[in-house]
Amino acid sequence: MCHAHPARRLIAALLLAVLPGVALAQVLEDRRVWPGTGERTIRVISTADIDVFAPFVERIAAERPDLGIDYAVASSAELHRAIAEGASYDLAISSAMDLQFQLANDGLARAHRSDATAGLPGWARWRDLLFAFTAEPAVAVISRARFAGRDRPRNRQDLIALMRTDREAFARAVGTYDVRDSGLGYLFATQEARNSDTYWRLSELMGGLDVQLYCCSAQMIDDVASGRLALAYNVLGSYAMARIARDDRLEILALQDYATVMLRTAFIPASAEDPEGAGAVLDAILRIGMRDDADALPLPPLGAVQGPEATAFGPIRLGPGLLVHLDRLNREAFLAEWSDAMLQ
Repeated sequence: MCHAHPARRLIAALLLAVLPGVALAQVLEDRRVWPGTGERTIRVISTADIDVFAPFVERIAAERPDLGIDYAVASSAELHRAIAEGASYDLAISSAMDLQFQLANDGLARAHRSDATAGLPGWARWRDLLFAFTAEPAVAVISRARFAGRDRPRNRQDLIALMRTDREAFARAVGTYDVRDSGLGYLFATQEARNSDTYWRLSELMGGLDVQLYCCSAQMIDDVASGRLALAYNVLGSYAMARIARDDRLEILALQDYATVMLRTAFIPASAEDPEGAGAVLDAILRIGMRDDADALPLPPLGAVQGPEATAFGPIRLGPGLLVHLDRLNREAFLAEWSDAMLQ
């Protein structure tokens, strides 16, 4: 089953009830407004939780205190639907690179050029339409208690061997995304299947262990911390690191064979009501993303990785290749194979 936090469902229902400006078909998970000193408010829709993005807003306010920020949190699928239907947001930010690229490629992004966009590496922008500002790996997070006394797997082959050897310890105790519902989970799964011959063997093993399926990284991390799960696979590394900093029940499993690295991207929708203000906010975000070191901000900078040609740890390439698995027939074929492996 897919685990959705009850509080998120309640918040979504309340937002639908109290926000007359939001299309009734659109489901938001959370919302916060930061007033500016002026009358202009930039409407942002994003997949990043409020506590993750709040430090960015504080730095944006230092540059443009006159601009307020109305920040709405939605799933990647809901964000995609909102922009596709012409919802009046000024900035769209998502971890689902493929869905973002599809929107930009379909003409739903407004071109933006500035010193900040020119300062990005070529692999972090596409046609002055879509811009990356973080590089975040997918990681495996484990429960220290449930791994007590065990050698840590060094790569996915070791992980497969461990779970096969001690099936009882991992039965109903491994979690990952339900890729039928999670845009980020689908991106990670398709990219890993494309680049690694271990993905399907690992998926079949997890399916045989009655894998637990989730919508979001945060819920998986919660269940690892509580000991309900021994391991969560392909959670966002940025979320995991932020949680581990204050919770010693968790540990990131350092798998050395390869990493799937997502670029969090932003664009100005064609339907933006304040594109100039959106451009100012976007530029501030990009400057933060180009900072030299990974400081106290929850989301890591672009400089955390090298370009996609550099190593096996480079980010997913931002380009037309992202559309391959969004093709309807390709998606149906992938989900059928995924279901055969995971839903045994």
